[in-house]
Amino acid sequence: MTTFDDREKGFENKFAHDQEMAFRITARRNRLVGQWAADLMSLTAAEADSYAKSVVQADFEEAGDEDVIRKLLGDLTTAGVDIDDGRIRAALDSKAIEARRQLMEGK
Repeated sequence: MTTFDDREKGFENKFAHDQEMAFRITARRNRLVGQWAADLMSLTAAEADSYAKSVVQADFEEAGDEDVIRKLLGDLTTAGVDIDDGRIRAALDSKAIEARRQLMEGK
């Protein structure tokens, strides 16, 4: 192999690793924000776990965060929680930082 081939392979491996980490961070963030929302709705531990999983699944509906925001806003409003999408977006940002930290620490 030439040096160019080695560099190309290295860049491909780094790209794949970065994509995997981004996916894992987003999935962890969605789980954390699902648990946050479950707390706001006063769900039991079992219900909260199930709900957090459903938030992770909701992210597969379309690209971006709008599907998750729509689910959270609808569910929280239905549960009688006074909330707006700005507060949900702030929670997503906060939980993304927490998710990245957890994954970097190996939790």
